[in-house]
Amino acid sequence: MRFSYWANSGQTWAELLEGCQHAETTGWDGIWVPDHFMPPPGGYGPEKDYGSPEMGSILEAWTMLAALAVAVPRLRIGAMVTGNTYRHPALLANMAATVDHISGGRLVVGIGAGWQENEHRRYGLELGSFTERSDRLEEACEILTKLFSQDRTTFSGRYYELDEAPMEPKPLQSPLPLLVGGGGEKRTLRTVARFATEWNSWGRPEEIRHKISVLERHCAEIGRDPAEIQKSAVGVLIFTETEQEAAELQEKMGHRSGLVGTPAQLRQVVAEYAAVGVDELLVPDFAVSTEKRNDYLDRFRAEVVNY
Repeated sequence: MRFSYWANSGQTWAELLEGCQHAETTGWDGIWVPDHFMPPPGGYGPEKDYGSPEMGSILEAWTMLAALAVAVPRLRIGAMVTGNTYRHPALLANMAATVDHISGGRLVVGIGAGWQENEHRRYGLELGSFTERSDRLEEACEILTKLFSQDRTTFSGRYYELDEAPMEPKPLQSPLPLLVGGGGEKRTLRTVARFATEWNSWGRPEEIRHKISVLERHCAEIGRDPAEIQKSAVGVLIFTETEQEAAELQEKMGHRSGLVGTPAQLRQVVAEYAAVGVDELLVPDFAVSTEKRNDYLDRFRAEVVNY
C-alpha cells in the first residue's frame, strides 16, 4: 500500500513547501493538494465550527502543483480533486500536460464534479444540480482522455464542444493517470468505470468495501477489469489516548473518521483498508497545527506504518 500526504492549502507557501519536502525525505509516496479558492462556511476539520471562516487564506491548487513539480522531485503529485466546474476540460488538459512535463512524469490528474456552494456563489460560477454536475464530469473525463491520446479531438456534448482541437505536447505519461474522486454510486462510480485509472473516496474500510463492490458492477456492465483501477481512501488523522475517545470522535465525524484512534486501532484500520483492496491511503493534516504537523506525520509512520 502507498501512503500519501494531503497538505491543506490554508498554510503559507513556505509552510506547505516545508511539509511536502519533509514528506519526501521521510518516505511518503505522494503529495496531494485541495482545489479550492476559499474555505467552506464552517471551515475545515473534524467539527463544523473548526478551522478558518470564509476569509481564510487558500492557495490555488494548480499553480502549487507546478511549483511542487520542481521543488519536490521524487513523489507523485496531484489535486484531490480538481473541481470540474472551475476550468474548461481543454484548459485543464493543457495545464496537466505541462505539469506532467515539469514533474518528469509524476502527475496524477485528480478530478471531481465540484461541490462547494459558497465558492460558486461568491465567484459567480455555475454550480448546477447534482445531475448536471455529474453530466459535466462525465463529458470532461471523455475530453481529457481524448486530448491526452489523440492528435485532434472533436467533441459535441451538452456542456462542451471541441472542433478538431489539437493538444501538444502530450503528457510524458501514456496514459496520464486520471483519478476521479467521489462515492456517488449511480453516476460517479460509473464515470470511474468508464474513464478513470484511479479512484478516491472518503470512508471507513467497510464503506470503501461497499463502494468497490458497486464499482465492480459498473465495470462488469462495460466489460472492464476493475483491477485496472487503483483504489485510494482518505480519513482525517487524529490520534487518541483511549478507544472511548476514538469512538466518540468517530460518531461525531462519520465517514471522515477513517484514521481516528489509538496507534493500535490505527494499525488495525490500515490493515482493514488493505484487505478491502485499497492501494493508497491519503493522510491529511487538516486536524493538526502547522507547528505539530511534521511530528504528527512522523508519528503515523513510526507507530502505524512501520511499527
